[in-house]
Amino acid sequence: MEILSDILKTLRVDGSVYFCDHVEYPWTKEFIDTSTASFHLVRQGSCWIKVGDKIERLNSGDLVFLGPEVDHILTSTSPLNNTELLNDSTLLLCGYCSFEQDTLTPLKDIFSELTIVREQELIKHPWLKSTFDQLSSEYMAQNPGNEIIVNKLTEVVLVELIRINFGRKKQNSFLLALNDKRISNALQLMHETPHEPWTIEILANKIGMSRAAFAKKFHELVGQTMFSYLSQLRVQKAKHQLLNTNLRVDDIALNIGYESERAFTKTFGKYVGMTPKQYRKNN
Repeated sequence: MEILSDILKTLRVDGSVYFCDHVEYPWTKEFIDTSTASFHLVRQGSCWIKVGDKIERLNSGDLVFLGPEVDHILTSTSPLNNTELLNDSTLLLCGYCSFEQDTLTPLKDIFSELTIVREQELIKHPWLKSTFDQLSSEYMAQNPGNEIIVNKLTEVVLVELIRINFGRKKQNSFLLALNDKRISNALQLMHETPHEPWTIEILANKIGMSRAAFAKKFHELVGQTMFSYLSQLRVQKAKHQLLNTNLRVDDIALNIGYESERAFTKTFGKYVGMTPKQYRKNN
């Protein structure tokens, strides 16, 4: 099992397209107090985006992604020079996406406030580009049943953007961990068999390191202790089973490595703020 795929599989993604149409000069669109992340693809024409003090010009084929609660403006008039106008018709595809805020993965903070994927980079990901083409077609056609297709395609877009952004952050600590052969092997073992009674000693022996060296290296690269990571991994997998199976709570506890429902409930409450039964009921 590839680690990043296992992490992405447990994300509860939500999203959709809410606008895909031509806008004619002069135009301005403000996005204020948005609780979800936003994305905008310039299908045709050009415009500017303003995020705080940062201003960027977007041309045909450029994609911009903004994290949750990031106020921004799209406009046909340059915020730097009001005399610089873009009077060509612009075709915009705008949408939102998010994943569960209490997701216990190293990916939840991977997006910066503003991420721009220029056309030259986007065409290197033909599958993502074709997904946007289909998104536009489905939204504009408004055929019966297109809402579910648009929503599912938007979920795919978010996962693809995570992969692109993950690869960009060369100094991201978790990426460094995945690129370290021995720490990556330890992560692989935990993801494949989270139910095993893993300890620092056992994992260190498995990957050929001393206990102290492994504990230090793991914390440096992953950003948390091995036990903390394992607990969060187990809880995240438990959340997935609570929502996608009819298994009893005590069976789920055994599946992820807890000998008793009581111990599982205590750990689950520490990270989620409620009992497993409450979580299942609320969701």
